[in-house]
Amino acid sequence: MRDPRIQELAANLVQYSVNVQPGENILIEMYGTEKELVRSLVEEVYARGGKPYVKLIDRRVMGTILKSATEEQIKEWAEEDLAQMKRMDGYIAVRAGENVNEWADVPEQQMKLYNLHYLKPVHLEQRIKHTRWVVLRYPNASMAQLAEMSTDAFEDFYFDVCNLDYGKMDEAMDPLKALMERTDKVRLVSPGTDLTFSIKGIPAIKCSGQNNIPDGECFTAPVRDSVNGTITFNTPSVQSGVTFDQISFRFEDGKIIEATSSDTKRINEILDMDEGARYVGEFSLGFNPYIKYPMKDTLFDEKIDGSLHFTPGQAYEEADNGNRSSLHWDLVLIQRPEYGGGEVWFDDVLIRKDGRFVIEELDQLNPENLK
Repeated sequence: MRDPRIQELAANLVQYSVNVQPGENILIEMYGTEKELVRSLVEEVYARGGKPYVKLIDRRVMGTILKSATEEQIKEWAEEDLAQMKRMDGYIAVRAGENVNEWADVPEQQMKLYNLHYLKPVHLEQRIKHTRWVVLRYPNASMAQLAEMSTDAFEDFYFDVCNLDYGKMDEAMDPLKALMERTDKVRLVSPGTDLTFSIKGIPAIKCSGQNNIPDGECFTAPVRDSVNGTITFNTPSVQSGVTFDQISFRFEDGKIIEATSSDTKRINEILDMDEGARYVGEFSLGFNPYIKYPMKDTLFDEKIDGSLHFTPGQAYEEADNGNRSSLHWDLVLIQRPEYGGGEVWFDDVLIRKDGRFVIEELDQLNPENLK
């Protein structure tokens, strides 16, 4: 018998996140072996009068392809998938890989070709801009290990997070969106961090279950050349199949002029992929009340309660500062006391301290009010 929580999640994804309408084409991509959620998604799309299309993808096989793929092959691959994506009205991606470091031995030059000639045209330019989309992880033993939990406990945590009342969260985010959109100067202070930048004139976007599950953030972008100072991230991050830790950037006039990490050589290779990779395309505050600790999974980590993320690379069209890149790398700084604390200032007013919103208009975003 199928877990009723799976059916509830599928219904939320199809009805709330993607809002499938009769006659629409919906692409469902599964990265992994989980089939029950895919079956439930197919049933829910049909129930709404839509037409589901399914791709089952094995990341280990894909990694083998990427190791030797030529630029011409990747372009042809992208051309084929781009043609399909252009016929889609909605997109649901379920990612449940067994090894987050599966692509660690794919050469960086090969990842650059994949990012530039596949991810950018198919996903950054077409899927994100022209479909209603949602991306989520699915619980498995690998994710439970990353979270340092038993598989059963992680599944319970996962469904609490993913079946949260996102409609309630959406309403609670309205004051933060309004505040961000009337703010000019932002200052971030934490151990190893003292950073200033402007967000003047750039829209703020609420994220409450429409594009990511789990969700719980409100993002904008810094004015491209306004970032100055240093930021040190206190969560590990996986990029191109490699885990990076102790990441620290120093900025001058918007550009990362110094980058260090547990693998300083490779992180600089990533940041040198194109001009825009050393500039920032997103700034966001995270506040999902159920997500407390990092697990090297961006979809979860960027929503951690009391966190923020700062993103080298491509800006989103909805909050566009003009930065263009094949990279979009969400890097997370947690400011709760057990992670060293920290402050967020908007126009010289303290709005969040040690991970808690401290002005009355934002109190509904504190964890006890979102559960």
